[in-house]
This record gives sequence, structure tokens and C-alpha cells, in this order.
Amino acid sequence: MERRLLGRSGLDVSRLGLGLAAVGRPGYITLGRARDLGTARSPEALFARTAELLDAARAGGVCYVDAARSYGRAEEFLARWLAARGLGRRELTVGSKWGYRYTAGWSVDARVHEKKELSPSRFHDQLAETRALLGDWLDLYQIHSATVESGSLTDERLLRALVEARRGGAFRAVGLTLSGPASDRALDLALAACIDGEPVFDVVQATFNVLELSLAPGLAAAHDAGLGVTVKEVHANGRLTDANDRPEDVTLLARVRAAAGGLPLDQLAVGFALAQPFVDVVLSGAATVGQLASHLAAASAPALGADVREALAALAEPPERYWRTRAALPWS
Repeated sequence: MERRLLGRSGLDVSRLGLGLAAVGRPGYITLGRARDLGTARSPEALFARTAELLDAARAGGVCYVDAARSYGRAEEFLARWLAARGLGRRELTVGSKWGYRYTAGWSVDARVHEKKELSPSRFHDQLAETRALLGDWLDLYQIHSATVESGSLTDERLLRALVEARRGGAFRAVGLTLSGPASDRALDLALAACIDGEPVFDVVQATFNVLELSLAPGLAAAHDAGLGVTVKEVHANGRLTDANDRPEDVTLLARVRAAAGGLPLDQLAVGFALAQPFVDVVLSGAATVGQLASHLAAASAPALGADVREALAALAEPPERYWRTRAALPWS
């Protein structure tokens, strides 16, 4: 597994990282989830699944793991696994996120799964909660889905609190994650954010996949400016996998398979993201060891050819349509 430093943060990361959104809670937005998880979704069952994935990821050379306060008990599961395995501090790099609070009560059918608040008080409260679980394992702390509308990227009190926490050693790097059709405007604000002449953000994490390429210029600019770049949802919440049985995507999938030349769809999606020169880390959202093994295979395969990348890029959807479709996908 290739490793690199994550921009100016200096964090040591693997090109493929493991995200815990799909296994830290019983409900998530991914096509095929009912097949992947079945009914075994108790906290102990999902901890066992998380531990199995973390073991397989570590064996495959993955050294970056991504969690969040809103991913149910993901931070707790990760902390429990770390304690059981006795890893040395530099064997793993850990990122997490604050801003959303998990509200589903361990139910797949909850009316509201998470509630967002990007205030200084929410930051301080959730940092204390994260550190109570992960302690000094916390390397990267990210604003979860920072948007222009939230005001978080121009809130000097909040930005100063982030910088002061980094200076104080609560974590080593500050990041933000982006989603939605206006992510380019949020990224512009993030790149401009400074406190006492010190850049606030070290890392940006964004949705990027064959169907949603609108942020590519902004991510390239961020990378050139010294930020580490991680990308999420490379499988478009399952739309770029064999689990996609949406009638609306039949033609799309036929075109993707034509470009793939026999390569499995999930590997194609990972390979496409890894081939972008501005991408440092591609997050696997695997819910099974088999899925993770496939993603690991993609990470060690030769880079996709320019002709394949061009054919796939031609399938990108207008951002508004992509995000409208994503919003309509069910929690399962």
C-alpha cells in the first residue's frame, strides 16, 4: 500500500483509508445495505463487524481510519479495537468529525438520524466527547459538512477555537468535509480562512466520484495550496456498484460497464478517484470484508488509462441532479 504525507498536516496516510460510516450505526444511505448487513445490527454485532474490517484493513496496509461523532458508536468501536490490539501510536492515523449529533436511537427507521450544529459550543462539547474515547489517537478533527449557509467558515470565534485547539495539542490537524452542489463556494472560504495569519485548515474531505466531478478544480487548487485531500462516496452511495438496481440508472450502468472493460464496478470507482493527481486518500466505505478486499485490490492495481478516465468523466451528472438523487436515496 502506497503511503504519503497528507499535505501540510504531515500526517502519514495510506492511499486507501477506511471510513466507518457504514458500520458504526444500524442505518446508512447505501444501496444494497440490507444484503450486506442483514438483521445483525445490534451494537455488539456491529462492533464485531467493525473490528473484522479494521483487522483486514490493517493487514492490507491501510493506516488511515475515518470516523465521526454522528456515526453512531464508530468512535467507541474504534477506541475499543485500538485498546484490544495494542497498536503503537504511529501505526495508525485517525481522523474524526464534529458538528452532527447522532439522534436515531439505534433505529434504522428513525425520522431524524442526525442533527447539525456548527457552533463553538458544539465544537468544544464534541471535542471533549471524542477525546474521552480516542484520547491522543485523534490526529485530524474536521468540521462535518461545512457549508456557506452554516456560517462556520466565517465565524471567527469558531475558527480561532479550532486553531487554538490544534496549537494546544488536542489534535494535530484541522479539516473540513464538504457536500452539496455549493461545495465550491465553501472550499473558497476555507482556503481563505486564517487566524493571526495562520491558515485554519490543513485537510479537506469531499464527495468525488465518476458522477460528481464538479469540485475537481477546487480540490486541485486546495492540493496546490498545501492542503491534504481525501475523497469520500467514490461509489456514489452504491450507485457505482453492482448493488444498484435503480431503474433510472440502467443506461448509466451500461455505459460505466462499457468503459470498465471487465473491471468490477467498485474497483473502477476506486481506481478513477486514485488516478486524480490531487487526491491523497480515497476512503473505502466497505461494510463487508469482501468489499474491502476488492477496494484494496483496486488500490494496488495499475492506474487506469487516460482513455478510460475520459470515458468515465463524460458520465458526470449536473451537480444539482446528482445531489437531488442522493437526497432521495433511502436510509436502510
